[in-house]
Amino acid sequence: MANRIITYEVADHVALVTMDNPPVNAQDRRFHEEMAQVMDELGDREEVRAAVLTGAGKCFSAGADIKSQAGKEYGPGERSGHSRRVRECFHAIAECKAPVVAAINGPALGAGLTVAASCDLLVASEDAVIGLPEIDVGLLGGGRHAMRLFGHSLARRMMLTGYRVAGPELYRLGVVEACVPAADLLDAAMGLAAEIASKSPVATRLAKHALNTIEEMSLRDGYRFEQEMTAELSKTEDSKEAKLAFVEKRKPIFKGK
Repeated sequence: MANRIITYEVADHVALVTMDNPPVNAQDRRFHEEMAQVMDELGDREEVRAAVLTGAGKCFSAGADIKSQAGKEYGPGERSGHSRRVRECFHAIAECKAPVVAAINGPALGAGLTVAASCDLLVASEDAVIGLPEIDVGLLGGGRHAMRLFGHSLARRMMLTGYRVAGPELYRLGVVEACVPAADLLDAAMGLAAEIASKSPVATRLAKHALNTIEEMSLRDGYRFEQEMTAELSKTEDSKEAKLAFVEKRKPIFKGK
């Protein structure tokens, strides 16, 4: 993975994914293409049961590469192609078969907010801030993803004023699972990922698929879908092992089948 800006390493069923595009992990075409590729790869690797996504340096991701966009004129189809690549980058995180924990180590701004919001669980350092600065740089975007994390008034304040929410406030609002000193961030995120990885990988992948699918469904349709996923899970060896281990009062041994 030499010369990549989205890199990962796998140990004990957990992948540590790092955005490494100095100085602020800004997002350009290469960033979006590599992120989508990495998330697709992790989803297809059976040994990967969970992932942690973080930024190199002191920034999670400052969002779009404004310098590369300033003065840029798009030819026919180029803007549509760019928009599609950006969307698919974020969807690849959300749709990765392995649950993804965001370790927000610094500013997550604009498209950086969207990366964080596309993850399944969020952990922040005390240095983290989440915001939508687009209003100040002639852009829009990120509002819909912000609505997944924040309430009505705050999401609109962020988009209309560029207000940034700091790590301790993110924890108070319940946006992140924990807010810890910077030195403890990776341990906290990796601990969550390890807990997920200790479960049946069949169950966690089906659970993530169910959560993604039911998010926009009605209560009736969503619960029906969950029941269908439960029926599918019950056919697996892991499901039978989990029930047997519970009855026998021992730790289950999952095979991912």
